[in-house]
Amino acid sequence: MFNRHRRLRNNEAIRSMVRETVLTPNDFIYPIFVVEGENIKKEITSLPNNYHYSIDRLHEVVKEVEESGVRGVILFGIPEHKDEIGSQGYSDNGIIQKAIRKIKELSKDIYVITDVCMCEYTDHGHCGIIHGENVDNDETLNYLGRIALSHVKAGADMVAPSDMMDGRVKTIRELLDKNGYVDIPIMSYSAKYCSAFYGPFREAANSAPQFGDRKTYQMDPGNIREAMVEIESDIMEGADIIMVKPALSYLDVIRWAKDKTNMPIAAYSVSGEYAMVKAGAKAGLIDEKRIALEMLLSMKRAGADMIITYYALEAAKWVRE
Repeated sequence: MFNRHRRLRNNEAIRSMVRETVLTPNDFIYPIFVVEGENIKKEITSLPNNYHYSIDRLHEVVKEVEESGVRGVILFGIPEHKDEIGSQGYSDNGIIQKAIRKIKELSKDIYVITDVCMCEYTDHGHCGIIHGENVDNDETLNYLGRIALSHVKAGADMVAPSDMMDGRVKTIRELLDKNGYVDIPIMSYSAKYCSAFYGPFREAANSAPQFGDRKTYQMDPGNIREAMVEIESDIMEGADIIMVKPALSYLDVIRWAKDKTNMPIAAYSVSGEYAMVKAGAKAGLIDEKRIALEMLLSMKRAGADMIITYYALEAAKWVRE
């Protein structure tokens, strides 16, 4: 006598009834890249089916998001002007601030999250204020706070600091609270690794560092205990959601974070993960739909409550078929 586990795999009806993990459009957050200019919808070469949008064409992607059933977006901005302090990042008339106001004008239902960092706005491409060739952690905090506050004043529903400076969650939380925004949550890029998987994003956001790298502030890929230290610090400082980035090669970190905390967890399925599947599918080597959904399912199974993914609109359609 032995157990016949296959009894519960006989057909799709029973398989669906016992399935433990299921993807829905509510799981996905869609990244949107916004640029200055007019009448721009330009495909990002390294991220097929993703585009740079000017403000006057945001209505097109807003409509797609609404029709897909995806509830949340995260915004990245590419300014016309960059300087050493990233001043366009906290300008009331900055590209992200204008995009927030436009999306809120177009839709009452889309939940707008903003990436809070300086790399897209600085002429040196690093995530903070530079002295020599070093990023000054504490001076950078003041600018990150200004960026976050400007996003919230423009109408952002949530801010997501991605810089990996020590103490930035505390700085942002205190500044938002002081200005009356006690109900605005913070999604912190808590465990953001210095990863080779970010390559395509650098083109999308025009944010590659002009010298050196980001190893002094992003995490070493070999470390998981350090990730828990970072996560615990962010929770103590007031983070409402913690994020692990990248996702696919860091499923163990997602699982550990899920087991060790009671916090909602976001996974960022980054540009390199997306681009590899697109390239493999274009070469005829893999079934794109099945591979993409299996990847996303693995992230949710590992413990992610929400997934930022460039596949959001496609995946939302696929899971409803």
